[in-house]
Amino acid sequence: MTTTAPPVDGRAIGLAHYASRAVLESVLTRHGITFQQSVALRLVAVADGPVDRARLVGDFTSSLKTGRPEAEGVVDGLITAGLLTPDEHGHALVRITDAGRKLHGTTSAESRVISARIYAGIPSYELAVTGRVLATVAERADRELAAAAAPQDQ
Repeated sequence: MTTTAPPVDGRAIGLAHYASRAVLESVLTRHGITFQQSVALRLVAVADGPVDRARLVGDFTSSLKTGRPEAEGVVDGLITAGLLTPDEHGHALVRITDAGRKLHGTTSAESRVISARIYAGIPSYELAVTGRVLATVAERADRELAAAAAPQDQ
């Protein structure tokens, strides 16, 4: 563990993100699923029941800062792979299949074991502070994105 704290900036946060994501992707790849698919699958797996497809696409685009066509493609891919299925009451809702639930459970369990090793020895108070800082950074970045996307008054 580093004893001298590096400056916290976008680069440091990005390096931690990409290192952690690479570890996660190594788990996901072994199970034939992409990072994007795992994000969408998780959104349905943690829901109490069928999920409105439009809301799923919106939550996905909000989480990954991507466009609707990519999100729609990911959801379609999960349906094609048999991990999600349209609800029996119509295509507006999707639900997770048994295969999807099993895959989500397996990859989540493997990731938790690795995460435990990565975070081992970091005091809980430091993790709490880090969580608050990252939440603030994400909130401010989201505001900046929204402002940049808003029509500019001339």
